[in-house]
Amino acid sequence: MGLLSLGTPLAWDEAKQYADHVRYNGITQFLNTWDRLKDRYGDELLWGDEVEYMVVELDAEAKSAVLSLCQTDVLARLTPLTSSIDAATDDSITAPTFHPEYGRYMLESTPGSPYTGCLRDLVSVESNMRFRRNLARKNMRSNQIPLTFTSFPRLGVPGKFTSPYYDPSDAISSHSLFLPEEITNPHARFPTLTANIRRRRRSKVAINLPIFVDERTPRPFVDPTIPWERNIYPEDPEAKNGAALVDHIYMDAMGFGMGCCCLQLTFQACHVGESRRLYDAFVPLGPIMLALTAASPLWRGYIADVDCRWNVIAGSVDDRTEEERGLKPLKDNKFQIPKSRYDSIDWYLSESWMNRPEYNDNPFPYDTSIYDRLREHGVDDLLSKHVAHLFIRDPIVVYSELIDQDNTTSTDHFENIQSTNWQTLRFKPPPANSPIGWRVEFRSMEVQMTDFENAAFAVFIVLLSRAVMSMNLNFYVPISKVDENMRRAQQRDAVRSSKFVFRKNVFPPPSRTNSGSASLATAVNGTTNGIGLKHRILPNCFPPPALPEEGLPKGSVDDEYDEYTMDEIINGRGVAFPGLLGLVKDYLNTLDMKDAESQKIDSYLDLIRCRANGTLKTPATWIRDFVRAHPAYKSDSVVSEEINYDLMVAVDEIERGVRRAPDLLPKDYTGGKEDPGCLHK
Repeated sequence: MGLLSLGTPLAWDEAKQYADHVRYNGITQFLNTWDRLKDRYGDELLWGDEVEYMVVELDAEAKSAVLSLCQTDVLARLTPLTSSIDAATDDSITAPTFHPEYGRYMLESTPGSPYTGCLRDLVSVESNMRFRRNLARKNMRSNQIPLTFTSFPRLGVPGKFTSPYYDPSDAISSHSLFLPEEITNPHARFPTLTANIRRRRRSKVAINLPIFVDERTPRPFVDPTIPWERNIYPEDPEAKNGAALVDHIYMDAMGFGMGCCCLQLTFQACHVGESRRLYDAFVPLGPIMLALTAASPLWRGYIADVDCRWNVIAGSVDDRTEEERGLKPLKDNKFQIPKSRYDSIDWYLSESWMNRPEYNDNPFPYDTSIYDRLREHGVDDLLSKHVAHLFIRDPIVVYSELIDQDNTTSTDHFENIQSTNWQTLRFKPPPANSPIGWRVEFRSMEVQMTDFENAAFAVFIVLLSRAVMSMNLNFYVPISKVDENMRRAQQRDAVRSSKFVFRKNVFPPPSRTNSGSASLATAVNGTTNGIGLKHRILPNCFPPPALPEEGLPKGSVDDEYDEYTMDEIINGRGVAFPGLLGLVKDYLNTLDMKDAESQKIDSYLDLIRCRANGTLKTPATWIRDFVRAHPAYKSDSVVSEEINYDLMVAVDEIERGVRRAPDLLPKDYTGGKEDPGCLHK
């Protein structure tokens, strides 16, 4: 959602005059936070999820499903309701919170309070998610449904795809050929963000996805729905002049990306060093989890030949000029910037000996003046480069009332730039005037169609994070290989057809304090910890990895990784590599779990196992197959209004357990019918 400040946002021509001011004071605010909290230690390992919904309005008689622009009304009903919920009747479900998102048809929900380390919290995630969904459902009209669906299939088609209908010719902020102004959240931040990205870039954003070629797809495919001759705004001829590629689905607005839904997790670490270790461990997992959760093959009324949202959302906020994109020599800009401000991360952060310099092998522009200032203040090299890299970006939204701030009590200037670097991970310093500690946000996953799936992936990542930290596992591969995995993860049916670069030996080498891969129970329950695992899965702090007996690694990093199938990464490749599930199960074997807790967690891990080995389809594959098998489909790559309606109805019925989908979900999946957290209408 970003920083929703109250105030008057400045148009780009005025806002850019304050870019250096925001950067300088943002760094001052970061340094003040660093001075106060760099030595903070012992924070509880709390975590939480963010789930995004789109509100879909159904018309059974017309066989129509459109996006309902009702965010303001629904939130107005939910806000006083959630504040009055008495959660004491069931302490596994706290009063949730709902937030606005970019699209006026979107809602974001989070638990009312973060999850702690007890197993009871872990197995309550699904009920909490279902409670939130059904609370939202009860506060919508009878023909509206809250779907956790990554990309709406007919967003931007000619004709009606929203309720109420608005003509896209009034798209003042984006100048889009397809999306009306009214589809954007009316909070001043969002239209200003949209307009200023376009103004800074000096053109509209241009997103092109390859079309899925079916039996009757025209070749070459030249999209007949693009209004090629429209000339309302100066950028309108861009599509005709080359922005829209042949054999591709063309999109031209921020709403196509920021209007997607996703599943995000945030973890609080014991201290700043541990948060940096966790950040690094998550880096190679980003593309793996993107592929496993792939859920978005349909765009602007067509079937695409990709499965994920990532490149769409990266392109939708790409404010780089032609100079910054390397299309022209640098003249007015300082840096060539290889990626959009929404993309995969570029830099490992941990000071652990495991983080070899060779892993940070990507071109890495950073502001040397900011880097020097951070270093002179005592911030280490790796973190200084990370922050100086984020701060090569301009602040896109500047509020006139917030230009001058008290840098000892505010972090708004820092967050202005931090929160508009949307990457696979976000390293999050503690906010001002808050008890919250150092955190890491895991951002790559696509939202799943059911609460069961979303809970399964959330629980899996939580357990894997604990296994990584307690066993001192090493997932490092060069950043360039992570980027290659990001490209592969978005390919059609990547889970079954692609291979991914992954580390061969993830266990720590022998050291003076552990012999080989020391037993997990010793590693976690040892005296350095002081906290046992019985009835706890998240002890406060883990000991850092000890130095190897044989000294620091010296061989080529190219010998440390190999290409693996998704099945091998998740389920293992022989004795040498146990797979991520094997590591999680080793961790679980140290816990004292009740039968009900064990069964619940096993059901989640079984979904991950079957998704990875191809026994169960990814949502993207299931959606594509649903469209292609529909009686109204003409084998021409087009998702008609009727097909879209039936798909939306099917997704809602599957989530509620009314319809079965044995190729998508385990055979014993029941939806919310037996869940005490369910509040069906």
